[in-house]
Amino acid sequence: MPTCLPTVLRRCHACPSDRFRANGKFRVNAHHKLLDAWLLVRCAGCGDTAKIALLERTHVRSVPPGLLDRLHANDPVLAAELLQNPAVLRRNRIALDWTGAWRLDTGTPVPPDHEAGDVIDVSVRFAARIPVRPVRLVADGCGLSGTEVVRLIEAGKLVSAVRLRGRITGDFTFTLKR
Repeated sequence: MPTCLPTVLRRCHACPSDRFRANGKFRVNAHHKLLDAWLLVRCAGCGDTAKIALLERTHVRSVPPGLLDRLHANDPVLAAELLQNPAVLRRNRIALDWTGAWRLDTGTPVPPDHEAGDVIDVSVRFAARIPVRPVRLVADGCGLSGTEVVRLIEAGKLVSAVRLRGRITGDFTFTLKR
């Protein structure tokens, strides 16, 4: 689950920093019947402001009124949605760093009468498309070290239909055999 907006990775034109923080502020500019809209981000090094293009010379009638209202209201939820849009990231040549911007809610803990030979089926649901390593999620959620999780995978005691070694952004399930 996200806790704040991620850090935007992009070169600053004023200093050597490559990290920007989004605060959910938008800028909308009208040119007669054409609109431009940007998400404003601030450099972590020098505080300079940069713009992430969202709409470029778009006819005002093709923009949904609800979206325009959310842009004018500086809706932080809209900023989070747009930062997760792959088209916006690709068009602006930016990447996101989710370090420290998410948390893991584990729900129900393992019951105390859980035996060592039991099998636990776990379902992981993402509240947002946050790229995370499943090994880290399993380690944090089960109270194990990362090395211990890797050993369980290699021993066949931690299995899943998805590849647990890379990064994923979608829901998955795994089975832990103790």
